[in-house]
Amino acid sequence: MYEQRLKHYISFETIVIPDLKNTKALSIEQQKQKEGELIFKNIQSSDRLILLDENGKEYSSVNFSDFIQQQMNSGIKNIVFVVGGPYGFSEEIYKRAHGKISLSKMTFSHQMVRLFFVEQLYRAMTILKNEPYHHS
Repeated sequence: MYEQRLKHYISFETIVIPDLKNTKALSIEQQKQKEGELIFKNIQSSDRLILLDENGKEYSSVNFSDFIQQQMNSGIKNIVFVVGGPYGFSEEIYKRAHGKISLSKMTFSHQMVRLFFVEQLYRAMTILKNEPYHHS
């Protein structure tokens, strides 16, 4: 529902990278490496990469809308927000990233993070347009 609503404001797409198979045979570092390779296949060198990471910066909804406005004003064509795997990101992904955002100190499933994030992005758009959703 929020993805559909977002398309009224911005071009938006969700890409879900499939879960890795046979992870029991892989170390945590190997899993992060393989996930990182899949992430790199889905981003362009010109994309602004923002990681959703437990150690990232926390924002209020209004401050997040300000952050989104700053990103849009910067002339960046695409902002890519990435939800990491259960062990975080590979070192290469952290090095490539332009920033990290935390939605909460709590841990959520990937499905819940996607829902919470898309809702917050929609909320940010309504705040920027001074529409009533934020206070409803």
